[in-house]
Amino acid sequence: MSRTLFVTTALPYANGSFHIGHIMEYIQADIWVRTMRMAGHTVHFVCADDTHGAPIMLKAQAEGITPTELVGRYAAERPTYLKGFHVEFDHWHSTDSTENTELSQDIYRKLRDAGLIETKTIEQFYDPVQGMFLPDRYIKGECPKCHAKDQYGDACEVCSAVYAPTELIEPYSTITGAKPVLKSSEHFFFKLSDPRCVEFLKAWTTGQNKHGVNHLQSEVLAKTREWLGDENTGAKLGDWDISRDAPYFGIEIPDAPGKYFYVWLDAPVGYLASLKAYCKKAGLDYNAIVDPDGDTEQVHFIGKDIVYFHTLFWPATLKFSGRKTPDQINVHGFITVSGEKMSKSRGTGISPLRYLELGMDAEWLRYYIAAKLNNKVEDIDFNPEDFIARVNSDLIGKYVNIASRAASFIGRHFNGELRYTGDEHVLTTKWSEVADEIQEYLQKREYARAIREIMAQADVINQNFDAAQPWILAKGLADASNDQKDELQDICSTALAGFKALSVLLTPILPALTHRVATELFGMDRSFTWADASVLPRRIGSFKHLMQRVTPEMLDDLFPEIEEPKILPGGEEIGPDIKIDDFAKLDLRVAKVVSCEEVEGSHKLLKLMLDVGEGKLRQVFSGIKSAYKPEELTGKLVVVVANLAPRKMKFGVSEGMVLSASHADENTNPGIFVIEPSQGSVPGMKIR
Repeated sequence: MSRTLFVTTALPYANGSFHIGHIMEYIQADIWVRTMRMAGHTVHFVCADDTHGAPIMLKAQAEGITPTELVGRYAAERPTYLKGFHVEFDHWHSTDSTENTELSQDIYRKLRDAGLIETKTIEQFYDPVQGMFLPDRYIKGECPKCHAKDQYGDACEVCSAVYAPTELIEPYSTITGAKPVLKSSEHFFFKLSDPRCVEFLKAWTTGQNKHGVNHLQSEVLAKTREWLGDENTGAKLGDWDISRDAPYFGIEIPDAPGKYFYVWLDAPVGYLASLKAYCKKAGLDYNAIVDPDGDTEQVHFIGKDIVYFHTLFWPATLKFSGRKTPDQINVHGFITVSGEKMSKSRGTGISPLRYLELGMDAEWLRYYIAAKLNNKVEDIDFNPEDFIARVNSDLIGKYVNIASRAASFIGRHFNGELRYTGDEHVLTTKWSEVADEIQEYLQKREYARAIREIMAQADVINQNFDAAQPWILAKGLADASNDQKDELQDICSTALAGFKALSVLLTPILPALTHRVATELFGMDRSFTWADASVLPRRIGSFKHLMQRVTPEMLDDLFPEIEEPKILPGGEEIGPDIKIDDFAKLDLRVAKVVSCEEVEGSHKLLKLMLDVGEGKLRQVFSGIKSAYKPEELTGKLVVVVANLAPRKMKFGVSEGMVLSASHADENTNPGIFVIEPSQGSVPGMKIR
């Protein structure tokens, strides 16, 4: 029976580029969406930038631009990542949109009319220098429980204690360093503690959708039990503060001047806003899709760090504003590298953009991530050695190997024609059953299990091919009997039928590669559907190279070697000790920026032509585009590492490095600042 699904991923916060965690989530969701579409289901797959809140406002302020300009800069990057990793959303929107404003305000009014909004006067920390109330993450101090230093205003990263910012010992503003003061302000609260909300959430969190699938995974359900509380623990669900005071970049609360919705009120509404904008563009009936009594299923893919908002606030917000509630929330864990948490400074972070710029195949990563994912809330680990081995062994050594060997015999001896001497019904039945099994695994998000079964089938095909030894049959084929020719043709045809079926099974995971297989090798005018697995091919085109191997050198380029840094008490990291001889190896020179221009195709780089006093100009690429416009640098004096070995990049050769400064935590202290020599310095002077 055909289904209609409205599917989303978590909205990325628009104050930075995509990281590998975003890409992992999008790949997971994209595989599931493709799985459903291959079965003939209708899927509306949308997402949006989460654009509101204090972090974006403050970062834009530090860069001297508007929040809208900051958001627009990162929004412009999105297609590069999504297209690069073959993630196909139907629509990508923004929470800073007319649709989101209208929907958020309408939801608020309905909650208010239902008696679920109340105001309270609260005391909140205020930065007297910045002139604003401080969000919890912009306050640090000593943990009141374990006394760890420099902990955030809502939770301790050392002992995991949760507390109010006012409980911190010696608090300070991370924006200005000033000691915050307490000020009173009227805030708006969504009354989650209302018995109606509690009763609904206890029922919804333990409920199932119409296909018998639980709304929540067992691990997530257990967490909601803790938050909702019971008579034994005495825990109680608290009301939710949904307002913030000006100055704030967000959506104004109706009839409340100077008050804005807290970003977590309007951010999930962005799912609906994106769908509404998509429906308008595609000519679809938005109201029918989101009708609470309709047949459309609402499915969310999110990370485990935002479970609280999506399993309590979001369903209650929807329910009591008269809207459809989610049918399924799929939660995944984080991604680590060789067992360690991601860290750029330690060289353990994976840059998705660098991955693409190095020319690495996006479908290697799609396959590897899928091979690690299941339907549990578990972290997955990216291990470079395992990545190389798995991609080369599975995709090249097992999967592609079938076609590369069998197709050569069919092309050379049988003009591309496939024939089967055995019972074709047995073959088609087998692949139909295997396809049903793999489709079920993928629909249940048991990706790793699906891949294990697919590769087990590939092993069987290769073993049968090797046991049949077609290369021996092919010798002297011109003088061979018809039976020998038929046997060779059947062996290779059966292997290629298996290869086609495997391609169907891998289509949600490797959409670009399998589209080539469908159109180039098997002559189809479309990509595969599940039904194609049991349709035996009758002809093939000429075999073309499908995929290259991963090399260790590629991974070396992806993970530049960085020595373990020292951590200071304040959290700043310092590199390893060096000797004076090490410093003497650096030739730092004053240089003048003769010209500067943007690099087409790069969101980070500027190309500078520098006069270093050599009688010629040097070309240097620098990742400072987020902080400077080309005209702001032209004519400036800068400091350059003059003896840095030239580096060949995608955009040309870089002949040095311009020095700049930035904070260790660029999220709370954004900005890049080029080092400028004092007046009187001239190009070519050495920095000593």
